[in-house]
Amino acid sequence: MAIPDYQTLMLPLLKLAGDGRQHTNVEAAEELAAQFHLSEEDRREMLSSGQTKFSNRIRWARTYLGKAGLLESAGRARFKITQRGRDLLATNPPAITNQVLERYPEFREFRERTPHADRTVAAQPKNGQTPEEFLASTYQTIRRSLADDLLNKVRRVAPAFFEKLVVDLLVAMGYGGSRMDAGRALGRTGDGGIDGIIKEDKLGLDVVYVQAKRWNNANTVGRAEVQAFAGSLEGHRARKGVFITTSKFTQDAIEYAQRIEKKIVLINGEELAQLMIDHNIGVSEVASYTVKKVDNDYFEEAD
Repeated sequence: MAIPDYQTLMLPLLKLAGDGRQHTNVEAAEELAAQFHLSEEDRREMLSSGQTKFSNRIRWARTYLGKAGLLESAGRARFKITQRGRDLLATNPPAITNQVLERYPEFREFRERTPHADRTVAAQPKNGQTPEEFLASTYQTIRRSLADDLLNKVRRVAPAFFEKLVVDLLVAMGYGGSRMDAGRALGRTGDGGIDGIIKEDKLGLDVVYVQAKRWNNANTVGRAEVQAFAGSLEGHRARKGVFITTSKFTQDAIEYAQRIEKKIVLINGEELAQLMIDHNIGVSEVASYTVKKVDNDYFEEAD
């Protein structure tokens, strides 16, 4: 079963608290997961923030019910129902949504003080996103657009600049020792299908052979090219290689690389762009947002 959105969870969560006892977020997750027949896979589905999607949606359901005065905190990570919450349950509502919560002045005041992005989430219950999910999906949209723009730039650069770009990326990822060492190694051999040799670690305990192809998206790298690279590794008695392209690999090429004894990592254009973003190669920061939560450990003595 699909994970219910946070508004769908609000009524079951309030009913759970309706027994008058204090409940924890963990207890609520267990009870509601069973009620909605969620699989272990559903419960383990993660957000980019590192939280599980299900627990995040329960937390936001609890937050919104609390802002409306239907639930209240009962100590560290605990909550209980209020008299207002009991009164609402007594009316036997078919569901609790943001529209239902709008009848309470505290919730309306909260919404008026809430940033635009949060109000947008609440105004679109059909997508079932919490504010954090909305933020994450918006971030991924921006990132995908940036990756596309970045890859288009990379495909148009001169070969010498592409070589420098590959060196910069590998060094930023921790390979090659110093930038000077990596620069000397990469792009100098040029024999037997090998474009470069780079240290796997700063001490040079092992080396990685590199091949890079700056191709447009219409030219895919097939098995023949990967097989030739593997043969080159054999000729150098090498065990590890990285094949980087600005285009794509065919499925046959991918399967071949997975079957052979040599360890060859294939990095296609999309992955190359994502690595460049992750390691700040060819990009600059425009803005940064940090999502914070209450530190319950700090307030432990107060409960």
